[in-house]
Amino acid sequence: MAQALSEAALLALVDRLADGGWHSGEQLASECGISRAALAKRIEKLKDWQLLIEARQGLGYRLGAPIERLNQAALQSQIDVPLQVLAVTDSTNSQLMNSASARDPQILLAEYQTAGRGRRGREWLSPFAAQLAFSIAWSFDAMPPQLSALPLAVGTVCARVLHQYNVVSARIKWPNDLIAHQRKLAGILLEHRGEGGGGCRVVIGVGLNLALQAVQAQSVTQPWINLGEALSARAPMPSRNDLAANLLRALVALLRDYPRHGFSQCVADYARFDATNNQAVRVLMGERVIDGIARGIDDDGALLVDAAGTRHTLHAGEVSLRLSP
Repeated sequence: MAQALSEAALLALVDRLADGGWHSGEQLASECGISRAALAKRIEKLKDWQLLIEARQGLGYRLGAPIERLNQAALQSQIDVPLQVLAVTDSTNSQLMNSASARDPQILLAEYQTAGRGRRGREWLSPFAAQLAFSIAWSFDAMPPQLSALPLAVGTVCARVLHQYNVVSARIKWPNDLIAHQRKLAGILLEHRGEGGGGCRVVIGVGLNLALQAVQAQSVTQPWINLGEALSARAPMPSRNDLAANLLRALVALLRDYPRHGFSQCVADYARFDATNNQAVRVLMGERVIDGIARGIDDDGALLVDAAGTRHTLHAGEVSLRLSP
């Protein structure tokens, strides 16, 4: 009976290809201690992880672009919350939602998600090492103030960090997106449930495009952008591990302070990063459509829209927002 390919063996092959250069099949097979036929099987398995691998006679194999794998030990050394990096999982949010709250706080990152999820049950595309995809599970002893604004607080913190890397075009699109140059750069998914004794548990998922390639994103129906394209001119592309560490540290600090300060710690920066304020928007609520002008948010994170002489207060729920051209 044929043996299943081990994850460790596949990751070792990924690491040999990670520089994006050509590697001969003979050399790769020799380094892995396998036959050329076995190497071909491993290459096909890596393609199942949505890695783009080119094969050419006389040259061998190469990735479509260099990649940087996440380093669990290096990340853990910089963050005082237990974390784990998985090569492959269905969804980091699903995994943490199903994990024991007694282990909170906890962080899970993944190189590749087979069933990544976005808001309102949408699929979230997450090819191997093409994004930062992670989730944080956090339990509060009591229901925190302005819980409905927490996704906006997460977006604000992420925008702050990105601006530190000279992604000055990063903006927040209510209720859960980061955009740059009017295209989606990142998405945020927050799930929560009440706990015994009046507590509350949240799982926050973030997916940030780093090196998504067009052929990998053929199923994506909305305009999107990678971090490298969103960077200011001459700004260097950050290390994937460095960016992950800074985002996670900032989000952990937010969650620790949220029971005491709520959304107030983010109000000023949210207003600075708000992509919709005073902009023409279209709001879709099932069959109902509202065309109006966005006027910021209220204290609980609800969107304010002026339309036909009426101010509408809109909560995320099943609302979909479009920026008018």
